[in-house]
Amino acid sequence: MHPIIIIGSGLAGYTLAREFRKLDKETAVTLITADDGTSYSKPMLSNALSNQKNAASLAMANAEKMANDLRLKILTNTSVIKINPEINTIKTDQGNLEYSQLVFATGARPIKIPFAGNGARDILSINNLDDYRIFREKLANIKRVAILGPGLIGCEFANDLIGSGYEVSVIGPDKFPLQQMLPMEAGRALQNALTKLGVDWHLETLTNDISSDGSAYTLTFEGGKSITVDLVLSAVGLKPDTKLAAATDITVNRGIVVNRYLQTSVQNIFALGDCMEVEELVLPFVMPIMFCARALASTLAGTQVQVSFPAMPVVVKTPSHPIISCPPHPRHEDQWQLTIDADKKGVKACYYDKQKLLLGFTLTGDKISEKQSLTKLLPSYLD
Repeated sequence: MHPIIIIGSGLAGYTLAREFRKLDKETAVTLITADDGTSYSKPMLSNALSNQKNAASLAMANAEKMANDLRLKILTNTSVIKINPEINTIKTDQGNLEYSQLVFATGARPIKIPFAGNGARDILSINNLDDYRIFREKLANIKRVAILGPGLIGCEFANDLIGSGYEVSVIGPDKFPLQQMLPMEAGRALQNALTKLGVDWHLETLTNDISSDGSAYTLTFEGGKSITVDLVLSAVGLKPDTKLAAATDITVNRGIVVNRYLQTSVQNIFALGDCMEVEELVLPFVMPIMFCARALASTLAGTQVQVSFPAMPVVVKTPSHPIISCPPHPRHEDQWQLTIDADKKGVKACYYDKQKLLLGFTLTGDKISEKQSLTKLLPSYLD
């Protein structure tokens, strides 16, 4: 029998392999990765600096150890060129493989904005351990960092950098930080906390040009204002990596479209993690990966299980002003009412339906202590 093949060695790929091995000790599993297969925690990248961890100390296990521990065959530094689902084969730059079942765990790629200026080519994005290694090397002997994007990752890196002694500017078109995730009062509370630490905000601002004189970068904004920094970090967002799936004529929308069994539009091909879209949801967070990995492992092992999601609060790693957010499911978007309780200690925002049932919440500052009690009241995110 041909092996199960997993494409991707990130959290989704390795977690699926681990969950599968709990159920099936014998079936051959091959994991293909374009990098060296090092296992690490991607969420830790955005606060590793203040935790005094470099790329080497973030690495938890190399590919050889992961292969031995999980009884896998891992093909490192290998690119998948083409998939032929009619005969269950994969063409790679290292040769051809046959599979019984195939899983996309290809993750997401940073969104690239085509800025004008000769400095645009030097913009850094941090999406994996190698990116972080380069970032840490670049941080040596510099002081000023510009972060493009005031979203979750941008704010986490801003907190990490400012707390580690760097001068930080955050730029973006949003009216307040984490605008896509939080109500305004909560975003403003975080903004105020980071401002007190020294973060320089340029919100409702578009960057027109990034130029370099060889030693520093000048960012020129719409309207003519400019700032000069030593390093530019892009955190404008991620986009599900669907290129290979689309080339295989698998249905793709924002992500690789799957049903509740995580099956794509093509038989024997599945997807999970940041590359996946289930019931119009793209959920680039850790907890959805865990629930998907357990469900898909069971299905691959022979017992079909539909994925379901409980309420899954997201912890934002901004210790200057802690945030926990559990927004309502998009299907309730036109039904909920928002109540805000804000003071100097933090913000509590609750989303209720017309029957006064809790649909979601955001907590900041000292009010995060209410996380457990509120989570118990929430409906499942995906039954």
